[in-house]
Amino acid sequence: MFTGIIEELGTITRVERSADAARLTVRGPRAVEGVRHGDSISVSGVCLTVVDSDDESFTADVMAQTLAMSTLDDAREELPVNLERAALVGDRLGGHIVQGHIDGTAVVLEVRRGEAWRVIRFSLDEAHAPLVVDKGSVAVDGVSLTVSALGDESHGSWFEVSLIPETLTATTLGKLEVGDRVNLETDIVARHVERMLRLDVHRSLSSSLAGPTAAPTGSLA
Repeated sequence: MFTGIIEELGTITRVERSADAARLTVRGPRAVEGVRHGDSISVSGVCLTVVDSDDESFTADVMAQTLAMSTLDDAREELPVNLERAALVGDRLGGHIVQGHIDGTAVVLEVRRGEAWRVIRFSLDEAHAPLVVDKGSVAVDGVSLTVSALGDESHGSWFEVSLIPETLTATTLGKLEVGDRVNLETDIVARHVERMLRLDVHRSLSSSLAGPTAAPTGSLA
């Protein structure tokens, strides 16, 4: 589990690709402090397992499914990434519960710049629109953010986040431009609620189609 509070802005230093996977080496001296083989590190929102590490970097494998649904498919050398080690029991939960299991990607639709702040609008596909609420939490490239605005229009849904100077300088979000893709993880509580509601609807529909069950009219001697 993670909190969405980025510990370090790391850099991909090596990408090794095979037919159905990739192996990434990421430089992040702070992120590898105390890390052992098998530990989890969030790389721009994607939970990866450390297979090797030294004082400066760590290496992790990325499977085909993860590559297909995340921006790691575009990983290249010198690419900046947001890094966060898994949370420890007793740590302050400064952001929100982030699993590192992303829902997919979103696209930057608009960037509005202020003197010290920035508002960024992202696309929101039909499947994930019900899971994002105004003033709720969402993780963008692993960064815990509060939704500041929502919209549902004929050409699609969107959400906005407002970024403070600290977030702009300490994460990759300060470099985003229109058209860029980001990894999106919706709130786990919202996902559980949505799943339960869909199951309730399915059961109710199945029950109504089956009709009433006749009660037994007799007994065996």
